[in-house]
Amino acid sequence: MNELKAITSNFQIVGVTNTITPFGEGMINSTYLVTLKDAKTEYVLQKINHNIFKDVDMLQNNIKRITDHIRHKLIEAGETDIDRKSLTLVPTTDGKLYYFDGENYWRMTVLIADSKTYEAVTPEYAYYAGKAFGNFQFMLADLPGEPLGETIPNFHNMEFRLMQFREAVSANAAGRLSEVSGLVAEIEKRADQMCQCERLYREGKLPKRINHCDTKVNNMLFDTDGKVLCVIDLDTAMPGFVMSDFGDFMRTAGNTGKEDDSDLNNVTFNMEIFKSYTKGYLESARNFLTPLEIELLPFGARLLTYMQLTRFLADYLNGDTYYKINSPFHNLQRSKAQFKLLESIEANYTDMQNFIKTTV
Repeated sequence: MNELKAITSNFQIVGVTNTITPFGEGMINSTYLVTLKDAKTEYVLQKINHNIFKDVDMLQNNIKRITDHIRHKLIEAGETDIDRKSLTLVPTTDGKLYYFDGENYWRMTVLIADSKTYEAVTPEYAYYAGKAFGNFQFMLADLPGEPLGETIPNFHNMEFRLMQFREAVSANAAGRLSEVSGLVAEIEKRADQMCQCERLYREGKLPKRINHCDTKVNNMLFDTDGKVLCVIDLDTAMPGFVMSDFGDFMRTAGNTGKEDDSDLNNVTFNMEIFKSYTKGYLESARNFLTPLEIELLPFGARLLTYMQLTRFLADYLNGDTYYKINSPFHNLQRSKAQFKLLESIEANYTDMQNFIKTTV
């Protein structure tokens, strides 16, 4: 506690620290709630995971540019209560966006009061999520200056993920290749088509925009009446293809089972979630998207599910060196569940495309 109090003293907060307690469910950064004596304002202190976010200067500058631009857009639109609709960064006493204690990197934001998150994904909240993430991309579509930096390089680059997968197949470090040859063949069968976004980008037909890259319902704050306040967790916000953000939500929220479900009969694609999210997303985003981007939105659901399949299976072949596992076959089970979801998305693909056409 005293160590954390010493950390908070390096930020521009007015008052005496009262309590510092663990906060939230995040698995990447260590997060704490900071309260002050005789002050209503509360703060969120985070120790940044420097193993994942290696360029903290880039990370924090990205977030500053994003939050400043969103605030500008909200003011321009005549919005009120802006401090609750955008994150507020707290600078250090020497005006920096983070504090380095010689070993760890720390940052602070103002806690958005009277807000909450939701974990459950219903069609209603899928609609809210679609509208919020679409609006997030819309507000940042005209961010001036140089493109944002990639906080995790090649995070949603399918060509790069396939290269990693093929290296894992070639090395067969854990001696498991023979037991997954069928899944490897299914991945290779789809490989060329799954890399079409990178090809279209090089041909100048598909733009990169600012993506959130972690589009989950629990990365939005709601007020006490259930209305969306703002999108949070901006660490992975960086340039990408809009269908990647769209597909990331579909892969997680559209799965009727669990990511590692041991009963594959539980795993199917939920078309109601797809329809609700798509409706909300296009209400916010259709005016700045190109016709090709809109056409490729259903492809995003296939793409991100396929991408995660390659990552899980590569880790299994490598001997489980990246993802945490609770059994020797955990990554294999994850791979099988992702493939089952991919097949279900493919079975619904024509209906998804038709829904897009009738919604635009």
